[in-house]
Amino acid sequence: MPKDTDPCQKQACAIQKCLQENNYNEDSCQYVMEEMRHCCKKFYENSKCCSGFRKPDEAVPKETVCHISQ
Repeated sequence: MPKDTDPCQKQACAIQKCLQENNYNEDSCQYVMEEMRHCCKKFYENSKCCSGFRKPDEAVPKETVCHISQ
């Protein structure tokens, strides 16, 4: 793989394509987002495309979880 090729670029492009084809409905693109998460888990440190994703070992702190009361 060439040095300047991002290992998760293919998955990032697939997300954009899926969103465009599905009128930006994220629910329709969960499978490609999961592929991106899997790629970022493996290549986080080497992928600029993963900058918008959490590091695989970072959990969401409990206090940031929203509770909606009805």
